Parts: sequence; C-alpha cells; structure tokens
Amino acid sequence: MKPQGHVMESPSHKDDIKPDAMLMNKARSLSQYQYGDNMSYSEKEALKKLPESSSWPKFAVTGEYDHMEFLDYIDGLFIDVPSITNYWITARLNTAFKGPPNIWYTEMKEIHGRRNWPWWKGQPIQKYSNGTWIW
Repeated sequence: MKPQGHVMESPSHKDDIKPDAMLMNKARSLSQYQYGDNMSYSEKEALKKLPESSSWPKFAVTGEYDHMEFLDYIDGLFIDVPSITNYWITARLNTAFKGPPNIWYTEMKEIHGRRNWPWWKGQPIQKYSNGTWIW
C-alpha cells in the first residue's frame, strides 16, 4: 500500500480509507475483543452475571462511611461470580469511587499501573483507616 496524502490505496480494492476511519475500525475491533466475539463463552456468561457497575455501592468518604462494606461488596462479586477475573473488577473501580477517593484512585492508578483486586483492596484500608478502626 502506498499512502497518498490522507488516503491509503489498497491493492485489493479502490475504496479509499481515511486514517480516522482506520482508527474507528481499530477501536471497534478492540471493543469486540473486550466485549464480543473473541471472548470465551465462560467470560461472556460471567459478565452477564456481574451486576452493572452503576449498581455497585459508591465510596465517597462523605458523612459516615464504611469502606469495609464497600470492599466486602466487591469481594462478594468474586464469590457470586466465581469465573469473573480481576480485570473485570478492577476495570470498573473508577465508577465506584466518587469525589476525593476518585481523585486518589486516579493518582494511584497513574503511579502504580494495573494491579489486581487484592492489591487495590488494601489501598483504601491503608488510606482511610484510622487508629480507632478495628479490622
């Protein structure tokens, strides 16, 4: 293929594909990988059983809050949907943290990158537990 300005010529056909369209096709194929045809049957079934992240309890540290209740809920997802992976849980954490915890979560994710659920579970305990709190 020889690029011609913003249009690439394909040897198999004369349809012009603009770079924006190529990016959209790539994004669409990535989306299909994450949620579509390339997923195993067990992954698809597990995702059907996983509650929508909008129904998860939110952690916002306003008023009285109980981060252990929040963390226990997510632990329960691994029990209720045993075939679910760490990825599907940790990828949705950004929707569960609100306000200052969301800012904290975003900064932690930038510093530490992708981590599994046991690691993420320990972080709010370190950050939001105080001397009077008992495990």
